[in-house]
Amino acid sequence: MSVALQDLKINMSNYKRATFEDDDATEIPADGAASPDCMEVGFNKGGIHFLGPVGRRTQLEMLLSGMLLFTVLVLLGCVISLGISYSRDPAHSLCLTEACITVSSKIIEALDRSVNPCEDFYQYACGGWMRKNPLPDGRSRWSTFNSIWDQNQAILKHLLENTTFNSSSEAERKAQRYYLSCLNEVKIEELGAQPLIDLINRIGGWNISGPWDKEKDTFMEVLKTVSGPYRASPFFTIYVSVDPKNSNSNVIQVDQSGLFLPSRDYYLNKTANEKVLTAYLDYMVELGTLLGGDRNSTRWQMQQILDFETTLANITVPQDERRDEEKIYHKITIAELQMLAPSVEWLDYLSSALSPLDLNDTELVVVYAKEYLQQVSELINKTDKSLLNNYIIWNLVQKTASSLDQRFENAQDKLLECLYGTKKSCMPRWQTCIGNTDDTLGFALGALFVKATFDKHSKEIAEEMINEIRTAFKEGLDELRWMDNRTRLAAKEKYEVSEDNFFQNTLNFYNFSAKVMADQLRKPPNKDQWSMTPPTVNAYYMPTKNGIVFPAGILQAPFYARDHPKALNFGGIGVVMGHELTHAFDDQGREYDKDGNLRPWWHNSSVEAFKNRTECMVEQYGQYTINGEHINGKQTLGENIADNGGLKAAYHAYKKWLKNNREEKHLPAVGLTNDQLFFVGFAQVWCSVWTPESAHEGLMTDPHSPPKYRVIGTLSNSKDFAEHFGCTLGSPMNPGKRCEVW
Repeated sequence: MSVALQDLKINMSNYKRATFEDDDATEIPADGAASPDCMEVGFNKGGIHFLGPVGRRTQLEMLLSGMLLFTVLVLLGCVISLGISYSRDPAHSLCLTEACITVSSKIIEALDRSVNPCEDFYQYACGGWMRKNPLPDGRSRWSTFNSIWDQNQAILKHLLENTTFNSSSEAERKAQRYYLSCLNEVKIEELGAQPLIDLINRIGGWNISGPWDKEKDTFMEVLKTVSGPYRASPFFTIYVSVDPKNSNSNVIQVDQSGLFLPSRDYYLNKTANEKVLTAYLDYMVELGTLLGGDRNSTRWQMQQILDFETTLANITVPQDERRDEEKIYHKITIAELQMLAPSVEWLDYLSSALSPLDLNDTELVVVYAKEYLQQVSELINKTDKSLLNNYIIWNLVQKTASSLDQRFENAQDKLLECLYGTKKSCMPRWQTCIGNTDDTLGFALGALFVKATFDKHSKEIAEEMINEIRTAFKEGLDELRWMDNRTRLAAKEKYEVSEDNFFQNTLNFYNFSAKVMADQLRKPPNKDQWSMTPPTVNAYYMPTKNGIVFPAGILQAPFYARDHPKALNFGGIGVVMGHELTHAFDDQGREYDKDGNLRPWWHNSSVEAFKNRTECMVEQYGQYTINGEHINGKQTLGENIADNGGLKAAYHAYKKWLKNNREEKHLPAVGLTNDQLFFVGFAQVWCSVWTPESAHEGLMTDPHSPPKYRVIGTLSNSKDFAEHFGCTLGSPMNPGKRCEVW
């Protein structure tokens, strides 16, 4: 799928939503195949065959037949003995259903039995999978998540291209029309760059592609136009969302923005990222010339824009310094915002962006980047107006270029190859269009998906599992010695559960989303509104709603299947559930109370004890490296806390399920106990392959640790894992020092 690079930016609304995954040889025989638990005894259907006519057997024949009969009797005795043994001890019986045999095969294929699980459990669990799954063409990473998403896309393609499509829902019909407009490459190629050229001219022109009316096109006018109906985010981003300190109301929120590349580090660490910066400049020049600019003039002006973005990167606050939301939250009036950043006429700007709302300078606004706004205001004041205009229009160009003809896609592919290590995508157009439709009309698309695929019983079973895991987590709170009783009681309360023109279509969507955003300001927050579409293979926690969401897209194998062993379901979707529940108590989620309000509700002694424990985790993950680069332990802290707490809660819930039900049958040929199967199932969710460039980008931008260390880091902190795999103290997977928060 072609990646729209503007979607890689991080704004505060996404920043506060904790997701489970970031919104790519020769098989070695299994050692345990001949163990008593998986022995199979077979007989020849024709019985015993004698070599000569009856009564005419030689002495040798009689001897051989006697030996054969003896052997058969011995084997028969073994079978009877095994049968008696199995009937007396159900824990040693095998699950021989089609589903169990199939999933056994997949687990065995993914394993690397040559590796000691106590040395490197990720390689043990995923080594076979990695050998059998080279990166597909055009992909920078490949994993279970990608595989399931591809399956979901194929289902959606069938639904949208069905000739008998006759939905009674206007929203679903719009989703189909949008998809078909994206598929209409003949029309897209015919229009070429003209739709975007026309849009730029309507705004007032662009010094790069043609004449710029600097008298008509003032800084504020172009800023309002680009940021309002077209939802670009030069300098800063604005949106309407739940007020973190008053979860029953929405409020205008302002945050830092304005960088095109995924991280400020790409701009500032020029030595390490020289190739990316060169490729980015080439991309900028290519788009400018495709829109009518002279190549030499365009290169000079684009270099100015790149230098300006580098200055913005210098004042942009890095992610790992923005994790304490109490510190970065500032609620002020528009009048106070005007004093803070006077280069922007804020009342005019916000009134335009949130039209037709009636605003005045007493309207409250939540600001998350106070120092940044001060500095960006000073930068705007001292920057030439032609450069400001070039930069603002560039934001619009890069946001909309992916909806134009193949030349623009080719230019983007070159940048993606340098940024993520991907070769030009061989992906069919329909997959690109399914992704675009999911981005714009995802809930209409999701309705089609759910009606066609979702088993209503899965929802009931999933809710039952969530309750089991939440109970296990709450019981775990009683065992914590570092948390005081008052805070523990408040924490338990938090877990009470209270569900024919592609380019123009894209512009219409931006305009519509702007109106929807403005409409939210005077309304109470919708607690049932999702920020992930139903086909998405992911899950998330939203602190201002104190709620978790599991889209239908993730409720399938290997995360969950009704006919799989409970050990795999708890190790898969169970850990996902535990992960999202634990986000309520990570370093950010813990700052929100049971009603979703940002306030200090912990006793000081518990806060200090919590910080001491999380520091252990920061240090632990900060020691891990990928291609010689260290993980940022501060940036990934919240997700690491959630991974560790989620695994522990899910495992304890599984053990409680076993206590209340019965011991499960074993999978055939795998040679693992069901406790071991739980941990293998968890690890195999994270089997993945990445390009070095994509791994580098992930270390800079992703709040999650790389998949390998989501497995190794979490399991090396688990005493249950060490016990069931017999890892001796001091081994890599049982190092002795464990980091435990929840």
